[in-house]
Amino acid sequence: MKARFLKAALALAFAPLFFSGSARAQNNDNDGCSNATLKGDYAFTVAGQIFLPSGQIVQRQGIAMTHFDGEGNLSQEDFVLSDPNAPKPAGVSPVDQNNGFHNDETGTYTVHKDCTGTFTIILPGLLDPKTGATVTGTGKIVVLFALSDHGRAIHTIVTSIQPPGAPGPLPALIRSDGYKLGRVPED
Repeated sequence: MKARFLKAALALAFAPLFFSGSARAQNNDNDGCSNATLKGDYAFTVAGQIFLPSGQIVQRQGIAMTHFDGEGNLSQEDFVLSDPNAPKPAGVSPVDQNNGFHNDETGTYTVHKDCTGTFTIILPGLLDPKTGATVTGTGKIVVLFALSDHGRAIHTIVTSIQPPGAPGPLPALIRSDGYKLGRVPED
């Protein structure tokens, strides 16, 4: 009986050391992040749905190339396809004549110490296809994200999307994953 009591007492005495060590290890799992962690060009795949006020659900699939400057600013071009039955917008997006991607998308981002963050993309107004004049106001996409692999991967979810010319944001379920371009250095 005394032996069991002694073993239990020893186990209780060493338990705080064991558990505090594992808690410290978890707290040190990420090296801490900042805006500088998210720097460079990232290729994204995008998929999801937008819910229109009419009740129609529009499927979206696409790719994007986003440049993060390490100081909280971004620029992006993307190529996104919508369900063929989706209503047509009031104009066309500015397009790069070389690759067909929608361009002139800019924005800002903030990376928190825990490697989560948010970014906002400002979409340019839509253009009249005949005259090239802007026919709508700008749009806005707000995104939450988490970084992984020391900032070489980013995983996102759209929290708000307001297409150019829309009176307000639309409900959406859109997610994407992005990966930093370039050779991955050996750890």
